[in-house]
Amino acid sequence: MNDIRKSAIVTGASRGIGRAIALRLAEDGFAIVVNYASNHQQAEELVAEIRRAGGTAEAIRGDVAEPEDVARMFEGAKKAFGRIDVVVNSAGVMVNAPIATDSLAVFDKTIAVNLRGTFNVLAQAKAQLETGGRIIAVSTSVLGMAFPTYGPYVASKAGVEALVKITAAELRGRQITVNAVAPGPVATELFFNGKSDAQVEHLRKLAPLERLGEPEDIARVVSFLAGPDGAWVNSQVLRANGGYV
Repeated sequence: MNDIRKSAIVTGASRGIGRAIALRLAEDGFAIVVNYASNHQQAEELVAEIRRAGGTAEAIRGDVAEPEDVARMFEGAKKAFGRIDVVVNSAGVMVNAPIATDSLAVFDKTIAVNLRGTFNVLAQAKAQLETGGRIIAVSTSVLGMAFPTYGPYVASKAGVEALVKITAAELRGRQITVNAVAPGPVATELFFNGKSDAQVEHLRKLAPLERLGEPEDIARVVSFLAGPDGAWVNSQVLRANGGYV
């Protein structure tokens, strides 16, 4: 077991926002568990990048929707680093579908990963974080907009925000903060998938800052919540969206 002062688990860290968060927390001095569900090569490439920069990282596969996988991930983090100080649940899926009888499979998959997965991660984090630890979930600023076909995704993330607040209440007296970061449109593969150039341009202009967010924008907010300056922020949803809603 390595003698590491502090460590962080980042789920869904092989790409997109999760990858940027893992890189930023490694820069902040955390030893990182790079969790991934299927992108083994990308996860190992991220681990190698962190190590080249002088950081410490291990890749651990696990589907957040499966409680056994999440338990193994936390066990692996403890084995690798001796303790868990920060947990960031960034794993998620977004598949657009209307509220219709033939969309139930999309709904079930979205709820399984985004909401059930958050429940599994929060449950393990509650049991295993050190005193003074930080739990951060990723939600979405789309909750404030009634976009057609976003029903499954928005429903799952509304549940995430509810779980964050209840988890914070259940951790009373443990000195562990629980918050969510809710990005607006962010330039990731997940965001661009299935969107036309015109749709992307429309979403780009919605925020007063008139640009898409970058994964690093979200990583900076997570860094704040995970660091010493975020110690008095608890049971909150930070809408990091450039004024999008």
